[in-house]
Amino acid sequence: MSVLLKSSLARKVVMALSGLFLVFFLGQHFVINLTSVIDPDTFNSWSHFMGYNPLVQYLLQPILISGVLIHFIMGFVLEIQNRAARGSVKYASYKGSANASWVSRNMIISGAVILAFLGLHFYDFWLPEMAYKYIESKPEDATRYHEETVHKFEPFWRTVLYVISFILLAMHLWHGFASSFQTMGVNNKYSSAIKKFTKLYAIAIPAGFILIALYHHFNQIPH
Repeated sequence: MSVLLKSSLARKVVMALSGLFLVFFLGQHFVINLTSVIDPDTFNSWSHFMGYNPLVQYLLQPILISGVLIHFIMGFVLEIQNRAARGSVKYASYKGSANASWVSRNMIISGAVILAFLGLHFYDFWLPEMAYKYIESKPEDATRYHEETVHKFEPFWRTVLYVISFILLAMHLWHGFASSFQTMGVNNKYSSAIKKFTKLYAIAIPAGFILIALYHHFNQIPH
C-alpha cells in the first residue's frame, strides 16, 4: 500500500474516493440536521440512534474519522507535490490563473479552513457527547439532543463561523466534487448530468446548513 501511494495518480484516486465518501456522509448529516428544524422529536430520535447504535459508534464512526484524515492528508501531500512541480517551471511560462479558476487553485486554503471548522465541530458536539457517555457516565436521554444543538448556536460569533465555513465548503465542493468523478475516470454520456448535479449539490447542501444555523440562532429556546 505504501508503495502504491507513492504514485501521484494513486494519491489522487485515494483523495477522490475519500472525498466521495465524505460527500455521502455530508448529505446524510444534512438530512438529520434538517429534522432539527422540521421535527425536533425526529431529530432527537435519529441523533440518539446515531449516538448509541454499536454499528455506528464502533464501525462507521472510526471509518468516518479515517476518511477525514486520509482526505486532508492526501490533499496537503498533493499540494506540496504540485508546488514543487510548479517551482521547476519558469515563472514566465506558468500562468495558473489562465487555465484554472481561483477556487481550483486554492483548494488547499478552503480545505484548511474546513479542517479547522471540523475541529470546532468536534469540540462543540463530538467531545461533549464522548464526555457525557464515557466520562460522566450519564444515563441515556433520548430527548436532550435538540435543546443542546440549538444552544450551541446561541452565540453570534459561533453562528458566523459556521456560516463562513459552509460558504468555503461550497467553494471546495464546487470544484472538488466534480473533480472526484474525473479522477475516477468517469467520462460517458452521463458526465454532463453528473457535473450539473455536483454543482447543484455544492450550493444546496452548504446553503441548507447555513439556513439551519441561522434558524437556530434566531429561534432560541427560552431559558
